Amino acid sequence: MSKWTDVRDSIVAELHVNEVTEEVKQRVAATVVREVIPPIEQAVDAFAGKIKEQAREEKGWLYWRDAIVLPALMQGTVWLVRMVLDKTLPQTDTAQG
Repeated sequence: MSKWTDVRDSIVAELHVNEVTEEVKQRVAATVVREVIPPIEQAVDAFAGKIKEQAREEKGWLYWRDAIVLPALMQGTVWLVRMVLDKTLPQTDTAQG
């Protein structure tokens, strides 16, 4: 099986619980930060780089879309999700300890 399939299956297994405890939420968040976000970041960065390069040839609204809006939206979303999860993981460790 592929790495992605293993990650997906582990997240699905974590979500099938009778009681959602802080430990379950922490494990899911840690898995997302460790296994899911890095390949998404790489794909988003590669895509943003390509469309920024193509933006040089665009005019008007297409330039703004390719040079600023789509890269900022995509990279900003990934950054925000990672930042929030990174900040919650240590707080969870402290609360449990």
